[in-house]
Amino acid sequence: MEASNTRLWPFEVVSNEPIAHDIWRLVIASDMASEIEPGQFMNLQVPGDGSHILRIPLSFASSHGPSGTVELIYAVVGEGTRRLTMMEAGETSTLVGPSGHGWRLPTASGRSLLVAGGVGLPPVMAAARMLAEQGLGFDAIVGAQTADRHPEAQIDLLRGLPSNDLCDCARRVLVTTDDGTLGIRGFTTDAMAKLLEERSYAQVYTCGPNVMMAGVARLAREHGIDCQVSMERMMGCGFGACACCNVGMSQGGYALCCQDGPVFDAEEVAW
Repeated sequence: MEASNTRLWPFEVVSNEPIAHDIWRLVIASDMASEIEPGQFMNLQVPGDGSHILRIPLSFASSHGPSGTVELIYAVVGEGTRRLTMMEAGETSTLVGPSGHGWRLPTASGRSLLVAGGVGLPPVMAAARMLAEQGLGFDAIVGAQTADRHPEAQIDLLRGLPSNDLCDCARRVLVTTDDGTLGIRGFTTDAMAKLLEERSYAQVYTCGPNVMMAGVARLAREHGIDCQVSMERMMGCGFGACACCNVGMSQGGYALCCQDGPVFDAEEVAW
């Protein structure tokens, strides 16, 4: 899917509910559901404040073309997302999408490792579904600051996604918290280092805080594993006009997160 297919779509809220502390699950109905691909994003117009002219860029966790629905998981981090929590079933607005370039399937055979931190979970969920639909095996690490920031139902979905995986090793889904209130105490990179001692991987997919992804990219490089990263930037327009979502490139210069990303090869990024 090329970013040039981005356009304006109407949508209707199907459901909108909290699933963890300041973490909400939004399901919308939109014809865009059959167009968007794993790793892409959309920009939602949230009604309620005419002075708020910028749309909110959100990644998605899943889409279902036949039913025309898209599932988004978002954190309440400011005035715009707080107004988004007030949208109820039946309310309508518009979105711009599908935007950007998404995940690529692995080019080498073997299992993949998915690493999500905080609100980086939605695009990683989309990557997991992409792999499962192709019958490709994966393990996953999901990190948050504390237990109440973990959407446990989504983690259970990761564990239960059907797969035709022919690997003789069962899927592992590790949970980490900074304070040890759930799962492994420590960072996602600590859990990743542990898994890398036990298993080999062909591909890493990651999204989360920049410092976390830099650590994931470093570990992947040290073990000779290809790594794709979904970068997080403030994408004001979502289609390259405002040029405020710059990502520094390792070879010099900048790329636009909304057009050239949000998914990049980790080696392309100047960490």
